[in-house]
Amino acid sequence: MQEGTPGKLISALFRYGRAYLTEQLEPFNIGGGQFWLLFILYQRDGLTQEELSGLLNVDKSTTARFIAKLEKAGYISKKLNEKDLRAKRIFLTRKAKELEPQMNFIPDNWNKILSAGMTEKEVETVLTLLTKMADNAAGYLDKNKGERNETTK
Repeated sequence: MQEGTPGKLISALFRYGRAYLTEQLEPFNIGGGQFWLLFILYQRDGLTQEELSGLLNVDKSTTARFIAKLEKAGYISKKLNEKDLRAKRIFLTRKAKELEPQMNFIPDNWNKILSAGMTEKEVETVLTLLTKMADNAAGYLDKNKGERNETTK
């Protein structure tokens, strides 16, 4: 068992999760970033690139690369946004919709792997504590954003 600080353990879980995701997605020729874009579209099909960037927490150029690869593979299509002709909405194709059960299985199975041997109460406790830690990190970064920008000028 690996011991260490919360940061080290969370980093290890992140690396293990990426390795699992890469392994699971290989047959579909999809990368991790593209997977999460599809996953969001399974919940809310027809979002714009800008909306997807915000939900993925990545810049627009990264989202554009994800979209280009998924479109080339036949998983998504772009359609003109009737409300804003400068923007396009991103929609799942039939090919992507047929994969939805398999795509949903991937994170569900990973969560089962992570929580193996844990009680429901233990899982709830872990989620509560991780949420607090994520909120603390986000709060720190938001609070100190101006200070960091000033010191880098």
